[in-house]
Amino acid sequence: MTNMPLPRLLPSIDVLVIGSGIAGCCAAIEAARAGARVAMACAGKLFSGSSFYPGTWGLGLIGPENDEDADDLVDTICHVGCGVADRNLVWTLVEDIRPGMAWLEQLGVELTRPASDSSAREAAFIPCFDHKNRLWRGLTREPMERAFAREIERLGVVVLEHHELIDLLEAHRDDGRVGGALLFDHPSGELSMLPACAVILAAGGTGGLFERSLTSRDVLSSVHGIALRHGCNLINIEFMQMMPGLVSPVRGVVFNEKSFRYANFKGTQPDSKLLEQRSAYGPFTCRLASRAIDLAIDEAGPDGLALRYVFPKTDVPEFVRTFSAWLEDAYSITADDELRIAMYAHAANGGIRIDADGSCGVSGLYAAGEVTGGMHGADRIGGLSSANGLVFGRRAGRAAAAWCREVSNEDLEGVDAAREMLRVVPALTEQSESKLVAQLRATMSAHCMINRTKVGLNDALKDIAQIHAEAMVIPRMNTTDGHASLARGARLVSRLDTARAMITAMRERRESLGSHYRADFPPATE
Repeated sequence: MTNMPLPRLLPSIDVLVIGSGIAGCCAAIEAARAGARVAMACAGKLFSGSSFYPGTWGLGLIGPENDEDADDLVDTICHVGCGVADRNLVWTLVEDIRPGMAWLEQLGVELTRPASDSSAREAAFIPCFDHKNRLWRGLTREPMERAFAREIERLGVVVLEHHELIDLLEAHRDDGRVGGALLFDHPSGELSMLPACAVILAAGGTGGLFERSLTSRDVLSSVHGIALRHGCNLINIEFMQMMPGLVSPVRGVVFNEKSFRYANFKGTQPDSKLLEQRSAYGPFTCRLASRAIDLAIDEAGPDGLALRYVFPKTDVPEFVRTFSAWLEDAYSITADDELRIAMYAHAANGGIRIDADGSCGVSGLYAAGEVTGGMHGADRIGGLSSANGLVFGRRAGRAAAAWCREVSNEDLEGVDAAREMLRVVPALTEQSESKLVAQLRATMSAHCMINRTKVGLNDALKDIAQIHAEAMVIPRMNTTDGHASLARGARLVSRLDTARAMITAMRERRESLGSHYRADFPPATE
């Protein structure tokens, strides 16, 4: 950082939330309601990330119908998770979903319901990987945005759009307590240090590391690497949902798995029993024989597998009718058009390890939503990603506000650590960052999607090391845009650290389990 201005120091606050999806919004609102001074920083615009991804036809939220159903839901989550979920976190999740639904409605969020009691009992309303109908509510983007925006404004939450987390600040070097964040303001091109008593990480999952991803591009997947650097642990990071999505006539649109049973594929047609089984869940799993359909889609490559629908004249489920109507309304795609589908990276099932209140085990640091892990396992029941953000976002917000009442943030002895980090990260031009990120996404897509092997994962680790080495030898004098070049370098290093942790976990998991398919360790079929 020779001859480069230091990051500016902003006025301190109590709680800084990183991310503005469901988890981030819930955390910010609860922290502010508890009396904390709150700021929310997001790499993109407000209401972004996977929660508000425009390429999805609907977002579900499920919970237990009653106390007896809560017991069954906990058992089912642990079973579907193949024994790797944290049962205590699962209990916390399930117990808080119904109060969370009520909280949303009190906030003014209009939750949709099945058209009728008979619709609610349709097989199409059974959540992915579940065995029965649950309490189901639908989340739609506009009502959620309106309700969150009203409350965020009413509470005086400071919103910092296009402010990306580059690193965490430590309040004291000797104890590692978090004392704020180093942020990059994209519009101004400047770095800023924002002191805070507590930080809540809610910046999404790992989809940003792949070429095809059903998440918005402001999900950078750098936060896991930052958290690791500050003493956090990851759990179940090898488990990630891979989902069929459209590549034609539009790209990046989530495919409705309920419609698989009506699909007529060009070329070899899968067995009707496999299509029926595949219609019950969205993301890939190796537990079931219908994995053969996903493997065929994956083998078709980036151009995708072609299909057309053959719908019956009557008794088409409400879920499928809604999807078809949405496709026609949003993209002018009719039921007679040919669709091509390919496999996309979707939602992470694992992430930063937290406790029931969202604590990461580092004083002053909390996390919520898709960036976390433990409450899901190898496979995740549909509708629980939204529930996860709702439940643990609220809990992390309250816990962070309570922490702020116990500590002060009058100094930041550890800001030198952030400055030192900026001295050692590469300084990258836009062109060099783009090239290296493309290499990162290419190797993750080649070796870490559905088909994983020891040989491929070893190659991926070598590629990650090579990308890092290539970045570090780029001369700093080649960059002329100051803080922006350092932010690019820091971002790349954190993404590489996230990728390395994922690949290592994938390599060490020498079995096929749910969403983690090791082709060199063939799975058993339920």
